[in-house]
Amino acid sequence: MNTKIRTFCGLVLIAPALAACQQREPEQLAPAQVVAQSAIPEITTDTTRAAARDELNRSKVERRVIARNAANVHPAVDTAMFAGGCFWSMERPFAHVPGVIATTVGYAGGRTANPTYEQVNTRTTGHAETVQVEFDPSKVSYEKLLDVYWHNIDPVTKDRQFCDGGSDYRTIIFTRNPAQRSAAENSKIALDKSAHFKTRIVTEIVANARFWRGEEYHQHFADRNPDRYNAYKRGCGRDARLHQLWGDAAAPYVPKG
Repeated sequence: MNTKIRTFCGLVLIAPALAACQQREPEQLAPAQVVAQSAIPEITTDTTRAAARDELNRSKVERRVIARNAANVHPAVDTAMFAGGCFWSMERPFAHVPGVIATTVGYAGGRTANPTYEQVNTRTTGHAETVQVEFDPSKVSYEKLLDVYWHNIDPVTKDRQFCDGGSDYRTIIFTRNPAQRSAAENSKIALDKSAHFKTRIVTEIVANARFWRGEEYHQHFADRNPDRYNAYKRGCGRDARLHQLWGDAAAPYVPKG
């Protein structure tokens, strides 16, 4: 017999089997049976049916492996949150620290759910402009992020950072667990004891605050709009004040133009 090979519905069938497949009347199945059997096409022999099931199982395993590998791209990710004035300026230094995976600007420390920039700017919601930092603790420590934070703020001025004034520009370290709180408190105590400043540090330490993502046009503003950001930064006197506060120690953390 001259057997011909043809494809049908994604399967390779010999001609007699193809005719049987084309002529067969569909069975009436309950919805649950349709769902269960839809993943396994109709096969004419036990051997090819088993092969199809094997292929389906392999596909499931491959999908699980892919999902697991994707999840393990950053096997240990921690999150830190800092408020230090304009979040355009605060996001940029953290975003360029090796070991930082992602940065997001938004609002934290207030009473209103999912506030807008305009609402926060009225200073009635209680929020402060905040940057959320996702980082790999095997590559950068939380203590290192605290160091970056201190050298990018004016920690001795209450409710103001450079040219921006109001409670939404106050400085806060938001902690998410006891280890972060301990590290934040120790770093603040050490800075106070260093007598680097003549007045006390007014930066707050607040635990377990809810973070609300800010509007998309604020995300990575400094890097996406360098001319506008640099004009703002110069007009605000940010870098000049940081160098006044920290001297040469500000240099590694203050981005240049």
